[in-house]
Amino acid sequence: MADVNGMWLGTYWQNGNPTRFEATFIQAGNSLSGRILDDSSLGEAQIDGEVVGRSIRFTKRYLTAAGQGAVLYSGTLSEDADSMQGKWKINPLHSGSWEAHRSGEDLMADLKNLLEKETPEEVPALAVTE
Repeated sequence: MADVNGMWLGTYWQNGNPTRFEATFIQAGNSLSGRILDDSSLGEAQIDGEVVGRSIRFTKRYLTAAGQGAVLYSGTLSEDADSMQGKWKINPLHSGSWEAHRSGEDLMADLKNLLEKETPEEVPALAVTE
């Protein structure tokens, strides 16, 4: 069974327009819960769903959007479980595609590697003679 626990960064498309989101998935067995924060006026949403094999399904319900219907997401995880993609649907007239990738969970290691590449090698000290 795939493990989707952790932070994910993603994008969904509606009418050809991309919207970025950050998701935190909490998986217990096949059960899935968590939160999503959209980079839009809709804001934060609660999710619940399931992961079965490499299939993922969840429902997103916005916390502040009055009258906003539940958004149904379905998709497939990559073999290494570091990315996922699929389709979302509110109703037959409102649907689109989405994708997400694990966020850099080890940001400190990434920063260290970047700094090592940018820092010039140490120049040996010159010997001083009197």
